[in-house]
Amino acid sequence: MNVPADLKYTKDHEWVKIEGNIATIGITDFAQGELGDIVYVEIETEGDTLNKEDTFGTVEAVKTVSDLFMPLSGTVSEVNGDLEGTPETVNSDPYGNGWMIKIEMSDTSEAADLLDADAYKNLIS
Repeated sequence: MNVPADLKYTKDHEWVKIEGNIATIGITDFAQGELGDIVYVEIETEGDTLNKEDTFGTVEAVKTVSDLFMPLSGTVSEVNGDLEGTPETVNSDPYGNGWMIKIEMSDTSEAADLLDADAYKNLIS
């Protein structure tokens, strides 16, 4: 199970990469493995300001549809448009080209509530 040490994580299996006040968000290797083959990613929140734990989109796999939750409050500044044509990238490269959104954080102190890699590994083990 791939859990990069330089990222932060949520109990809902999203990963977060923080650079200044911009956070890049996707789902973890564990989450994509549990979902199975991802066939569709729907994110229609670009430009929206959302609160922590709000739903920012959905991911559809062969066997289920799952909501995607905001790990931090902020404005969705960018959506990974490549996922529209190649949603399976989330399966093959969840921490790279399979990222889902970038947000401009509205409260950087919320990042302290995220899990580090060790705490996330404990959660999924």
